[in-house]
Amino acid sequence: MLVELLRASHLAALEQIPGLVAEHAVSAGLAEVLIYLADLQCNVLRLLTGEGHGGREVASTAACELRIDATLAGRAFQEMRILVGVGEGTERDTDEDTDGPQRWWVPLLNGVERMGVLRIGVEAAADAQIQDNMRDLASLVALLLVDKRPYSDSYARLVRTRPMHVAAEMQWTLMPPLTFADQRVTIAAALEPAYEVGGDAFDYALAGEVAHLGIFDAMGHDVSAGLSANLAVAACRNSRRQGAGLAATSEAVEQVLITEFGQATRFVTAILGDLNTRTGVLSWVNRGHHPPVVIRGGRWVATLECPPATPMGLNLGTEIVMCREQLEPGDRVVFYSDGITEARNADGEEFGLDRFVDFIIRHTADGLPVPETLRRMIRGVLKYHTDRLQDDVTVLLVEWHGDAHERLHL
Repeated sequence: MLVELLRASHLAALEQIPGLVAEHAVSAGLAEVLIYLADLQCNVLRLLTGEGHGGREVASTAACELRIDATLAGRAFQEMRILVGVGEGTERDTDEDTDGPQRWWVPLLNGVERMGVLRIGVEAAADAQIQDNMRDLASLVALLLVDKRPYSDSYARLVRTRPMHVAAEMQWTLMPPLTFADQRVTIAAALEPAYEVGGDAFDYALAGEVAHLGIFDAMGHDVSAGLSANLAVAACRNSRRQGAGLAATSEAVEQVLITEFGQATRFVTAILGDLNTRTGVLSWVNRGHHPPVVIRGGRWVATLECPPATPMGLNLGTEIVMCREQLEPGDRVVFYSDGITEARNADGEEFGLDRFVDFIIRHTADGLPVPETLRRMIRGVLKYHTDRLQDDVTVLLVEWHGDAHERLHL
């Protein structure tokens, strides 16, 4: 199944993937396979249809949209584990054997990036081999989707529930996936308002045993702010890929901003950091941004204070100080923009740093995966502000696992 599907996919467009998957899955005992993708804000799962192999449409009476917080499919997505329902009625999580039809929900994961779920139907109880086939199929489908989506407008349309502003279009094209993990580190991010974001951005990349990290907040909340943030991230990547250190990289960003916009015309605050994933040493510089916090053992243990230089673009010549912190295995470092702490509800009350960190700690105690913790946090923030944010809200959360690989919570 996997070999034939892989061979057939090389010249297939995204719209042909559902038909190819359904066709080849039959040979592995999987009678019906449907692909559901999560929307940009992870509120709903939407059915991927389109042109099937040889021009056939994927025929199904399945629901085209499923709510993540109200369905078994959504639970499989949230918890990143396979769940099974029995029969055609109300679905339920079960470990019991049955001779009747089963409907399985299998997470679609690119590493630990949650893309959606597969709905897989089987006629009778699925033995261990069938379940292995499901997992392997989901892995390959996720890779195929990652391969096809960069040049597919159909993918972008499917995962959007409303029109997107031009500034947000730039930001989402610029930034890396919301989630990454290997044996030593997990990185997850959240960004709102997803369809109107203007001047916030985050960035990360791996180079050997170093994880490069960055969070940026450009002045304003419009297309100009988006241009400033894009330029800052691009300049940051360009400098570090030439081997520059953190301080020199921030200076390079500042010079690019001044060259493009003029001195003190557009500025960007930022935290730029390097995490050595072998030793757990975090190095960072602060360019006028709120300091990160460290959560350890289920409590807030430190605010990573570092003498801040002025925001990039002002060219005031302040000293750039690089600071270091030794992390412990299991530590979570939280970078954030001021939109999450300073925004006020209808009564004028700020959300505040204490409330923000407490929210992360409480959901961490629930044993949720890092991406799900951030998803629920963002939903809580939006609810607090009645779904109306006056500023961008960006969070970048980094968990260092050290060498305790068995502690990796995906």
